[in-house]
Amino acid sequence: MAAKIRKGDRVQVLTGKDKGRQGEVIRVNPTEGRAFVQGVNLAKHHQKPQGMGQPGGIIEKEASINLSNLALLDPKSGKPTRVGFKTLEDGKKVRVAKASGEVIDA
Repeated sequence: MAAKIRKGDRVQVLTGKDKGRQGEVIRVNPTEGRAFVQGVNLAKHHQKPQGMGQPGGIIEKEASINLSNLALLDPKSGKPTRVGFKTLEDGKKVRVAKASGEVIDA
């Protein structure tokens, strides 16, 4: 199945403690159906010192979010939208924003 949300996309969180926050997708794990969004769903991790350059301590990292809790932002209006697929004349399959009909993949 084609991916509706990919690395580099701008998304908005629909539910949970970070509802309404927007960010860029850093990484997607399609087998688990989860994504990492920059600056969203931060969790604290305890880290050991890794040598002279990196001290240890408590750091904040992005935790994964279920893909069903994310909505892609429409490139035209900047609002959350659903994603559909369309085949162009040259046979290329592209993602399309349902709200505006705008092609997401150029």
